[in-house]
Amino acid sequence: MIILQDMSMTELSEYLTTEFGVRPFVAGQVYSWLQKNVGFDDMSNISLALRAALADKCIAAAVQIVETLESAVDGTRKFLFRLTDGNVVEGVLMRYKYGNTLCISTQVGCRMGCKFCASTLGGLVRNLSAGEILSEVLAVNALETEPRYVTNVVLMGSGEPLDNFDQVVKFLQLVSDPQGIGISLRNISLSTCGIVPNMIRLADMGLPVNLTLSLHDPFNDERALIMPVTNAYPVEEAVSACKYFFDKTGRRIYIEYTLIDGQNDSYAHAMKLALLLHGMPVHVNVISLNPVRETGLKGTSESNLKRFLGYLTKLGVSATRRRTMGRDIEGACGQLRRRYLEEHHD
Repeated sequence: MIILQDMSMTELSEYLTTEFGVRPFVAGQVYSWLQKNVGFDDMSNISLALRAALADKCIAAAVQIVETLESAVDGTRKFLFRLTDGNVVEGVLMRYKYGNTLCISTQVGCRMGCKFCASTLGGLVRNLSAGEILSEVLAVNALETEPRYVTNVVLMGSGEPLDNFDQVVKFLQLVSDPQGIGISLRNISLSTCGIVPNMIRLADMGLPVNLTLSLHDPFNDERALIMPVTNAYPVEEAVSACKYFFDKTGRRIYIEYTLIDGQNDSYAHAMKLALLLHGMPVHVNVISLNPVRETGLKGTSESNLKRFLGYLTKLGVSATRRRTMGRDIEGACGQLRRRYLEEHHD
């Protein structure tokens, strides 16, 4: 089955003209419906014959929302998306004064093995296609009357975006297409654990997304224990790739630093981090670990978090605390999916 949301307007028009003999304006109508994430049955201005023919070979809405949780604390909404093959991934909608940010998934599961993340506990199942990633955004948009309810997108859900490089790049092209929902690439953040060759590839493409490096520990030996990717790409190489990305795009770099109690929250860590980032146009987002039951790791205390932030500030590092959102709705990556799989296990 062909996922129509994988296609740009031009690609869709060519495909529908070649395979189904439709006229360009009908292809435009189909494309408009695809951007609303509806099935063929709801495409009311398309002929029944064409809808039936399309349904026989194609998929219209690549994901459907099957569960929604809403935080009583901050209004954060967490979604469980079901793909057409029955797999599930997660998304989180966070409301800010400047707009609505949707955190989305790029893979079913993950093979990076980060010890603090629930997404990786079952390994990588498969990559998402560009249209499936886009459909997560479209499905949430469709919940509201505003055509562009989602104003910002963060690729920080299940999976490592740069481990699914080609489909993620195609997604970036689709989601920013003015003929589609036209979200500016400057409103999109891509988070990576540090796959250096693909960070460089992305930089060379000149796509002006916000690149975020999930660092979490500046010492290679310690970081390798919680993030095995460090064995392939040391911290210094990942930071160097960030500098290269800035040189190519002019976009400020962001560092994610999750504080784990007793492991990465000392003055020595702050000093090493400051030395690594010295002279870079970079901002550090500090957050206490959202606890994941299976890992046994716990976040640092409130006093330690404030102390660590104070260290960074005194060392001249631009850093702020990132709000912990959705803790009461299993906000950490992969937790909702994991519970769903446990409940639906044969």
